[in-house]
Amino acid sequence: MANDFKRVTKGSVTHNQTGASADAIYTTPAGSGSSALETIVIGINLCNKTTSNITAGIFLDNYDGTNDINIAKDLIIPAKTTVEIMQGNKLVLMNSGSAGDVLRAETDTASALDIAISVLEDV
Repeated sequence: MANDFKRVTKGSVTHNQTGASADAIYTTPAGSGSSALETIVIGINLCNKTTSNITAGIFLDNYDGTNDINIAKDLIIPAKTTVEIMQGNKLVLMNSGSAGDVLRAETDTASALDIAISVLEDV
């Protein structure tokens, strides 16, 4: 398989939704013929578009239905600021062939948070 760099964006993340109910930003795809596939997350940027501080987070909804975790929780983002939460680290996401990991974003303020995720698929 060929590796593919991709960028996924979501403007104005829904507020007051957390954990597995938060906005799905990226779902790890299955390979051809529903085979297992992995994705490497190489960057996550969160942007506060408002003139006040907001609280935000990134949640990993694990494909197996258990072992869900917070990647970032209750992160305070100052007004008019972008925060890179990966800062040189990598995160591997998986798809079993029938279900994929989902990255979800949450915030406490309506129409305040934009998000950009950079990934390398088909690894």
